[in-house]
Amino acid sequence: MLEDSLKEQLQTLFVNLRETVYITPFIDDGPVSEEMLGFLRDVAAQSERVQLQEAQRDATGERVPSFALSNAAGDTGIRFAGIPGGHEFSSLVLAILQSGGHPPKVDADTIAQIRGLTGEFHFETFVSLSCHNCPDVVQALNLLAVLNPGVRHTMIDGARFQDEVERREIMAVPSVFLNGEAFGQGRMELAEILNKIDSSATERAAERLNEMAPFDVLVIGGGPAGVAAAIYCARKGIRTGIIAERIGGQVQDTLAIENLISVRQTEGPKLALDLEANARDYGVEIINLQRVAHVTPASAPGVQAAITLENGAELRAGAVILATGARWREMNVPGEAEYRAKGVAFCPHCDGPLFKGKRVAVIGGGNSGIEAAIDLAGVVEHVTVLEFAPQLRADEVLLQKLASLPNVTVHKNAQTTEVLGDGHKVTGLRYTDRESGQSRQLDLAGIFVQIGLVPNTAWLDGVVERNRMGEIVVNARNETSAAGIFAAGDCTTVPYKQIVIGMGEGAKAALSAFDYLIRTQTERL
Repeated sequence: MLEDSLKEQLQTLFVNLRETVYITPFIDDGPVSEEMLGFLRDVAAQSERVQLQEAQRDATGERVPSFALSNAAGDTGIRFAGIPGGHEFSSLVLAILQSGGHPPKVDADTIAQIRGLTGEFHFETFVSLSCHNCPDVVQALNLLAVLNPGVRHTMIDGARFQDEVERREIMAVPSVFLNGEAFGQGRMELAEILNKIDSSATERAAERLNEMAPFDVLVIGGGPAGVAAAIYCARKGIRTGIIAERIGGQVQDTLAIENLISVRQTEGPKLALDLEANARDYGVEIINLQRVAHVTPASAPGVQAAITLENGAELRAGAVILATGARWREMNVPGEAEYRAKGVAFCPHCDGPLFKGKRVAVIGGGNSGIEAAIDLAGVVEHVTVLEFAPQLRADEVLLQKLASLPNVTVHKNAQTTEVLGDGHKVTGLRYTDRESGQSRQLDLAGIFVQIGLVPNTAWLDGVVERNRMGEIVVNARNETSAAGIFAAGDCTTVPYKQIVIGMGEGAKAALSAFDYLIRTQTERL
């Protein structure tokens, strides 16, 4: 089943195994079980230290087909229900390596925190193999299981176990359950998961942050604009930090990136990793998984700004660069909030497979909306595109592809007015035909919203000037209305929200911030 090139990669990676890892399959007589066995035989054949055990056909208490990992110490607590291909193949490889004694790329404090967890934690993560956010969650929870015997984790391919997905009303991935109860949804990093199950983690983080020395420049936001700003500041030899909820920002939710100059093709999660590595190479202090509550601008030249975090910690900096980016714009219609992640979705790549064979709608006729419709058409029974304007706004090449698909219907001049549901999940939507004024109803299982972005700036009310759309007003030097505070990227009035533009604006903001520091705080430089 595995290509020769992939086998060669596994052989190279499995050299790092320090002890034998045992794979125990749980199967029935179905074709999917046979497919899984063939897959596991290929994996095990790449190293003598990966042993495939006899398949268990009496799999009471286990999902079928599935398999478990164990080592000399016993059961690692890791299960894979289904065949972990696609984006989850890397999760399997990493789980085998870590079960076989290969040290994780995690700092010693985090390892100690994981091993210090007390209690029983049984995690279940429902994924789709096309979801690029799911592996981060799966790999984090697998690591918890490897390091702490009180933790168990099962990855479940939602497409293989659709009956369970429907019974548990799962309509977005990754969906994580802890001891049978809903725990989290969407992309989560290891530190974020630990913060939720380790009650003292937030307090310890605040204490550590309060002890930090003042920064010359603090960047708020870890997307392309924020990381570019931090790198350009660090290159000047000044103390630079980034505060971010997640490095990469909106880029993490972007699958294919083909318009970043000199980079022929990449994916959002990979670009996010590259951004973080590049910043660390320059010694940038990355304060990840933190949200800023308020910024107090400098009261006079030479005075530092104060940055207050939601956990209560306070940091200080000579200059601040706001690069908080943007988030998906919502429809703001009745039923949307109630059925978010219960049929209302924003990521067709992640959640599309959960709607296999069903009818869905895409709201928005721009590039993102039409790309979503094209992707979904290969999975679902039928896609209806609803566009508010009289014409679709996507590139011609996308429109030509859309027109060739037999299971796509387009309604222009269509204003969505309500999301319909049965109290548990989406059942349809209502929209108004703007030409006739008539209200119409569609019966649907899912609604994918693709109508652009809204800047993450509401928390800056009264701090810097914003326009009617919430964008931070900046001049050509990326200066805001507050002295010592600069801004860059999708959160600003600069037009054309593109990665390459955000990076350039971040660099400009950094150079302007450095110039400001030279003029006002020479004693610190």
